[in-house]
Amino acid sequence: MPGRVLAYLLSKAGRLALLLAAVSAISFALVEFSPIDPVQAYVGADMLKVGPEQREAIAAHWGLDRPPAERYAKWVSALLRGDFGESMIFRRPVLEVIGERFASSIALMLAAWLLSGVVGFAAGALAAMKKDTWIDRAIRWYCYTLASTPTFWLGLLLLLVFAVWLGWFPVGLGVPAGVLAEQVTLADRVQHMLLPALTLSVVGVSSIALHTRQKLIQVMDSDYVLFARARGERGFTLFWRHGLRNVALPAVTLQFTSFSELFGGAVLAEQVFSYPGLGQATVEAGLRGDVPLLLGIVLFTSVFVFVGNMLADVAYRLIDPRI
Repeated sequence: MPGRVLAYLLSKAGRLALLLAAVSAISFALVEFSPIDPVQAYVGADMLKVGPEQREAIAAHWGLDRPPAERYAKWVSALLRGDFGESMIFRRPVLEVIGERFASSIALMLAAWLLSGVVGFAAGALAAMKKDTWIDRAIRWYCYTLASTPTFWLGLLLLLVFAVWLGWFPVGLGVPAGVLAEQVTLADRVQHMLLPALTLSVVGVSSIALHTRQKLIQVMDSDYVLFARARGERGFTLFWRHGLRNVALPAVTLQFTSFSELFGGAVLAEQVFSYPGLGQATVEAGLRGDVPLLLGIVLFTSVFVFVGNMLADVAYRLIDPRI
């Protein structure tokens, strides 16, 4: 058993290394072909006040005057030593910026992830057990509607209704404006996080609910469930004994593979709500040509999604020891 576990871990480590190498190379190439001039984006509105000599000095300071292959090789060499470089926007180490922004985003993404998984699974199971009833039709209508709803549009709608019209939630940001960091309470952070988390979770419910419904309907139509019905099993007892385990594995797979979609939705939600998380930092790094920060975030999110898929493999064993 220890040998199999070691082989499994080595296989995963090798795949992760290949994934990071491919993602970093492709991301660097895409940044190089981007029409954004890093020096111009770095200077910003003061571009007319900066002369050619100053432009060259800025490019030399950040290594932008070197050939792309040389810059990539230098970046990889520093990365292997644990140095992710310095952010051009924040003038701080990339890892420090990622850690600070991820601390804000992880609570948002985990809340949305758990809420969408629990609600989606429960709604899908309920729709399957109440097949062809008004409950099933209502759940499917909800899922089909939200599956085609853009995240940013739903975020704007929730912002308009609950923050502007009703005034129940703050309009944006991650903490109250004008309040010192040491005076911000947990309740303040939760209040600012609720609308972005609700935006992400509401959109994520549809795919899990529809998939769970379809799978459970197939299980309920099987011969062994028909035999269980003949023995008098009904309702929740039938679902608990024969349906739960059979639909849990597909639901877990879909839930963990939604990590990448969750981060993509977080980028849009954080922009709408001006939430200072990793998604907003990604947009800023891309628009302002901050190559070190952008590549650092790309590698970090790749590891994040990879670990999510690996946790799904571990969850399979816990749900069904036969795997």
